[in-house]
Amino acid sequence: MPSRWSARRTQFRAILAGRTCVHPASVHDAVSARIAADLGFETGMFAGSVASLAVLGAPDLILLTLSEFADQAYRIGRAAELPLLVDADHGYGNALNVMRTVEELENAGVAALSIEDTILPRGYGPSDKAQLISLDEGVGKMKAALAGRRDPDLVIAGRTSAVGITGVEDTIRRAKAYEAAGVDAMFLVGVKSKEHLEAVAAELRIPVILGGGATLGDREYLGGKGVRVSLQGHQPFQAAVLAIHETMKALRDGIPPANLKGLASNELMAKATRSADHAGWTRDFLGGADKG
Repeated sequence: MPSRWSARRTQFRAILAGRTCVHPASVHDAVSARIAADLGFETGMFAGSVASLAVLGAPDLILLTLSEFADQAYRIGRAAELPLLVDADHGYGNALNVMRTVEELENAGVAALSIEDTILPRGYGPSDKAQLISLDEGVGKMKAALAGRRDPDLVIAGRTSAVGITGVEDTIRRAKAYEAAGVDAMFLVGVKSKEHLEAVAAELRIPVILGGGATLGDREYLGGKGVRVSLQGHQPFQAAVLAIHETMKALRDGIPPANLKGLASNELMAKATRSADHAGWTRDFLGGADKG
């Protein structure tokens, strides 16, 4: 029997099976996901960096726990009919932890998740240069992720930043190995040139998800190179932080609430909070008028 998440996973797989590239909406909570869905985004992206900011108010230093990440992913998925791609970082540990990560995120309702081969969190020492786990360990993690999956429609993507760390040849070697292990897509991070993208994509039969791909070309170009999802960054969260800061600063400086600028209209707030639905439920189940 299909789960409540099945349709979203089918939709995300349709994106991967298509011939065009989409830009996901960077979402971080229930309201941002609803806005993305209302605007017609094909999919949402919940990144580990944004999760750390939204949940902990901390930079992306792998301080967030799996349960905190999965809980927030569930809140996002519960609020909007939006297929959700999530960045599961290194799977919160070794290959056995990866299995647990997949289990938790599958139960949280995500449509797709990526597991990367970066050594995380940062180890002791003066260097903050990113490093990669061995290829064998990376393959083990991908196989563990697939073994941990129960819903075959859940997309498991291998992810690597090798192009900016060990070079294009190692990126191809790792991507082909992860493809052979059975991942559904390859998530490439740090690709800075069309030549690098084309060199890697030419060696793959599975779709590509690209971090920061908007700098390489338009969606038509990216789609022609096998890229099906191309991230544009996480500007919505940055914009939200600025809006909150400016509004609070204005209030602290004595600006009357009635004179504040840049506030969401009552109509937008009503749509984002689904107030009409709640008003109907109030009438149907509480026997009275909505008081909100």
